[in-house]
Order: sequence, then structure tokens, then C-alpha cells
Amino acid sequence: MKQGIMQRRSFLLALGAGGLLAGCGGIIPQAPPSNLYTLSPKNTFADNLPKVDWQLVVEEPYAAGGLDTHRIPIMTNPYEVKYYAEARWAERAPRMVQTLLIESFENTGKIVAVGRQSVGLRSDFNLKSELREFQAELAEGDPLPSVRVSLASKLIGQPRQEIVAARIVEHRVKAKSTEVLAVVQAFDEALGRVLRETVQWTLRVGSRLE
Repeated sequence: MKQGIMQRRSFLLALGAGGLLAGCGGIIPQAPPSNLYTLSPKNTFADNLPKVDWQLVVEEPYAAGGLDTHRIPIMTNPYEVKYYAEARWAERAPRMVQTLLIESFENTGKIVAVGRQSVGLRSDFNLKSELREFQAELAEGDPLPSVRVSLASKLIGQPRQEIVAARIVEHRVKAKSTEVLAVVQAFDEALGRVLRETVQWTLRVGSRLE
């Protein structure tokens, strides 16, 4: 009997605490849900792209802390990074770029094998890169942001770990409006141009080293 009374008292206390949390809107503030965005790989390339018989590992690009995130950055001056509210990339930006590079290489149909280091691929070359710019930028007096994407790449010959070629590809695309979706579309176009040029450069340089 005493045990039953104690159980009922515990239930009433829990119920009262639940009502208090509900009445206060919760002790722990709930962040608004974020809209998740992703970008697309390239699938159109130059007709004269060489076919190669070597294997490639695409390493995850290095990125500074302000870009190594799920958040979508915007800069309103050269010294401060802000982020779009309630909008995030589906993956961290460097991881997403790595995925899109791999898919873009595969879409060429010109390479024997390409993948991440984690798949255990025995590569002939590694593609190391640095994501130096990956943000929207709003210039003073301009109502529309521009997206800037810059990728610095090095092609590393294996097994001697020698840098055989290096290149920086950068593109800017102006968004058609200030809406987040329009900014994401500008990211897609700017990154798409960087992906295409990086893939084509890698295959052409590598084909001359076979």
C-alpha cells in the first residue's frame, strides 16, 4: 500500500514538472529547424577529355574554421563571417565538395577508379586541395550577394608523394535575389564551374604523366 502511494506521488510530481516545462516553453530553448541544402556534381565535360587507366584518391579538402562547417557563410565586410539563419548544408562544406568531386570524376567516364581514402583504393595519384573561398559576399551598396568559390589543388604522384602539378580555380556568381534558395543556386553554379575545371585539369595533367 505504501509503495503504491509513493509511485502515485512520483507520477504526480513528474506530471507537474511536465506542465511547468510546457507552460514556460521548455527550460532548454529549441532552435528553429534548419532547411538543408545540397549541391550537384558536374556531368558535362569537354569532348576531347582524355581517358586514363590510373586510379585516383580524392582527399577531403582542407578548409579554415569559418568554412569547415554545415552553416552557409556570408561576408558583409572582409573581416567578419556571418551565417544564414535556419539554413545549413547537408554535409560539412569540405566533405560535400569531396563527394561532388568524386561524383564528377565518375561522371566523365574517363577514369578507371576514383574514391576516398577510406575505401582502401590503391591510388596512382592523390588529389589534395584547400577550399580557400566558399561564401556569399555582400558588397557595400550592392543589394545582391555574390558567391565566391576557390579551390587550390595539388596532384600528388604515388608512391613517392611528389607534387606533379598544382592549380587554383576560382569563380564568382551573383545571386538573382537575396532569398536563400537563390544564393544556394549561385553556390551550385560557382562550384560547378570549379568542379569542371578541376576535373578536366586533373585528367589532362595525369594523362601526360602516364
